[in-house]
Amino acid sequence: MNVRHLATRTAGPSRPGPPAPPPRAPAPPGSSFADALRRAQEGAPRPLTLSAHAEQRIEQRAISLTPPQQEAMSEAVATLDAKGARDALLLRSDAAFVVNVPNRTVVTALAADDLTARVFTGIDSALVL
Repeated sequence: MNVRHLATRTAGPSRPGPPAPPPRAPAPPGSSFADALRRAQEGAPRPLTLSAHAEQRIEQRAISLTPPQQEAMSEAVATLDAKGARDALLLRSDAAFVVNVPNRTVVTALAADDLTARVFTGIDSALVL
């Protein structure tokens, strides 16, 4: 028995398979997942999102939320996130916002008139803007 005969006996009959995919071009420098993650972490803080409930409350209570106010809130949430906060109260002179810090989501909003009870539950941090 020669080697060729033995090779065909152990490998079985050869069947044509799907064609091999063409070789990929090398990825351009700086396009790896690690590079994308680093760029994302170095950038500005992600913007805050508003839950449907918070949007309703802001509209119903006529709470102003200008771009500079949103930026200040976003920076405050980044600070709270660095400190390990999970659910926080952001307190302005005219309103208060409960924010889920890891998700960067405003959960609810209260106008100054609604702050008379002065009791907030379910938060672990507070920051005065």
